[in-house]
Amino acid sequence: MSPVRRCSRTACGRPAVATLTYVYADSTAVLGPLATYAEPHCYDLCAEHSERLTAPRGWEVVRLSDGSAPAHPSGDDLEALANAVREAARPHDRGADGGDGRGRRSADPVEVARRGHLRVLRSPDS
Repeated sequence: MSPVRRCSRTACGRPAVATLTYVYADSTAVLGPLATYAEPHCYDLCAEHSERLTAPRGWEVVRLSDGSAPAHPSGDDLEALANAVREAARPHDRGADGGDGRGRRSADPVEVARRGHLRVLRSPDS
């Protein structure tokens, strides 16, 4: 079996680039990027057949964004990711006093060790 999925159209052996799904209740044909897995009720189409796709009279064709162009993260995406990593690494302030005078509630676990993003916690009662 070939690892590349082929166009579902008869006698077409080109590689598939899009997946076609019919929504019968809405009389809609949905053409989107190639699905991760081959589904039994969907049709994989090559570039030529996906461009020439037409639907029966009274039906609507919905074309979802093409995922064939590699999506590169923008500078904003990378900055947001870096900020999230910094925030996760920063020790968290509890802020409000928990009532025991030390700034912690008596039921809060105590961090005894840390390795990367994982923490070992011990109950304050033990």
